[in-house]
Amino acid sequence: MQEKNVYLNGEYLPLEEAKISVLDRGFLFGDSVYEVIPAYAGNLFCFEAHLQRLNDGLKAIRLAVSYTTEQWLDILRPLLIEGDAQYIYLQITRGVADKRDHGFPLNCTPTIFAMCSPIAPLAREQGVQAVTLDDVRWQLCNIKATTLLANILLRQKAIDEGSAEAILIKEGYATEGAASNIFAVIDGVLITPPKTNEILPGITRDVIIHLAKANHIQIEEDVISLDALQQASEIWLTSSTREILPVTILDHEPVGNGQVGSVWLAMQELFQEYKQVVV
Repeated sequence: MQEKNVYLNGEYLPLEEAKISVLDRGFLFGDSVYEVIPAYAGNLFCFEAHLQRLNDGLKAIRLAVSYTTEQWLDILRPLLIEGDAQYIYLQITRGVADKRDHGFPLNCTPTIFAMCSPIAPLAREQGVQAVTLDDVRWQLCNIKATTLLANILLRQKAIDEGSAEAILIKEGYATEGAASNIFAVIDGVLITPPKTNEILPGITRDVIIHLAKANHIQIEEDVISLDALQQASEIWLTSSTREILPVTILDHEPVGNGQVGSVWLAMQELFQEYKQVVV
């Protein structure tokens, strides 16, 4: 496969030739889910976990797509490109209906699209800035849906303020980033908000919890108040493409001593080792 080839409804073709109908419900309504799957050295990372999240999302939006793990691998592996760090973007819409109507169409074949892109390198050791913003999104953030306008607006507001990410606050408590999960070290304990409908169940998040427990790093899944977040000695953002990104400035004030912390340094080493042995 050439680097710019993509998969669309059973075909591999150049990106510029990939087309969908203007009546596709993903285009009209955002009636679709997606998945971002990193790959290292040609291996899709934590693929079964990503596939489970995809299937959970499909079930939640009542869209039946019954591919096996091997069928998905047969589709996605040919898209992998040269290079160590890359990711597959996979999107499934409800498909093309014969008219624009909010109700589900009676007969509709899902649209399946996938492409591969390199993961941009990040200077994580320097840390990034983040700002806190009100979480104005809908109530089903656990579904990895493509309806991301609220996330986009929040992320852009953070960028406008010179920050890499918006950490979202709902009723006085941190939920997650606009495009990431969050962790904080508070009084020596690594804490991340529990899985609810208010956060996306991140795969990287779960890996960090596993690594912390396996390596005797004290960790809890618990709520994080805004006050506690502002007093944290370390704050991290996590996602499939960012991995574990330390926040050293929050709302224009230093986090801890304004440098990456010792817990992040330990977890960063554990995570990089884990990437090499787990697929």
